[in-house]
Amino acid sequence: QVQLVESGGGLVQTGGSLRLSCAASGSILRISVWNWYRQAPGKQRELVAGITSGGGRNYADSVKGRFTISRDNAKNMMYLQMNSLKPEDTAVYFCYAVAQIVSIGLKASWGQGTQVTVSS
Repeated sequence: QVQLVESGGGLVQTGGSLRLSCAASGSILRISVWNWYRQAPGKQRELVAGITSGGGRNYADSVKGRFTISRDNAKNMMYLQMNSLKPEDTAVYFCYAVAQIVSIGLKASWGQGTQVTVSS
């Protein structure tokens, strides 16, 4: 099993910055995909950014140039640096990972989410 725990959310003013972290624990051999998703009230969950084991990154158009995703393979950690935040970035942010687990194989897991609120 894999446990994902997000941290770093909070309340920030428009134009401010936050850094989200996601920590993975469990019998992990490697994590092949890390993604950040978000879900605003009344809206569907959407992909914000993703990073592969090889370091390939992709971003939603709405966050390109403002958000940066990174990972620390040695620590099984993922980060999302969010700059120039806008009220429309307000959402619960979720960590998602696809990991290879000892004796199980590939498993996808979600974190519990962390609230990001951007005030205007």
